[in-house]
Amino acid sequence: MPAIPPELLNLITTGIGFIFTVFILSYLIGDNVLFRVAVYVFVGAAAGYVAAVASTEVLYPELIQPVLSGTVFADPALLIRVGVPLLGSLLLLFKIIPRLSSVGQLPMAYLVGVGAAVTIGGAILGTLLPQVSDTFNGLDLISASTTGVDTLVTFFNGAVVLLGVIGTLAYFHFGATQKPDGTVRRNPAINIMAWIGRVFIAVTFGVLFAGVYMAALTALIERMDSIRSFFLQLMQ
Repeated sequence: MPAIPPELLNLITTGIGFIFTVFILSYLIGDNVLFRVAVYVFVGAAAGYVAAVASTEVLYPELIQPVLSGTVFADPALLIRVGVPLLGSLLLLFKIIPRLSSVGQLPMAYLVGVGAAVTIGGAILGTLLPQVSDTFNGLDLISASTTGVDTLVTFFNGAVVLLGVIGTLAYFHFGATQKPDGTVRRNPAINIMAWIGRVFIAVTFGVLFAGVYMAALTALIERMDSIRSFFLQLMQ
């Protein structure tokens, strides 16, 4: 079979990109079959890619290949390392049978527990503790003076970060005390800090929206340039 010329291959791929760009942009006139076709193709391609990567990079080399080659039976440690995941995978298959779905509860519980532990650990070690450390390090004027940074600027930046952190935490503080007349009110100091936290949250959301908007605008410009290149190739 003769190889496809690079020029023709480039024209075909550009044309496919043009067609799906038009399909996606058709959502501007409302939900329609063209937009749904593009979404289905995107989801299907993404699912197929994930399945292919999982099969070729994880399942076959880590589970199937050691069993087929027989190396797993020569090493007890490898047998445990391969046998436990393989057993869990087989038990998960029972989830597709309604009467036997309870058999797959054990590996499913294990997956959920590990996922929750990883999420909580990542949130604490990757977000909470670094945020606390950076908040206090921003007020380290001694280290700033040794590095030649203006201590006034360092103190101002650190104070703003500290104020934003405290204000944001106060915004999500829902504790209140009941007054003798039966009304429930928060502490005035908490209310002030919560208002400051609301300002910081609004600014943060504004910055995030601007970043998302700029990313979307960049993608739109790239697609428009791709459409222009497609028509230029057709006219050549």
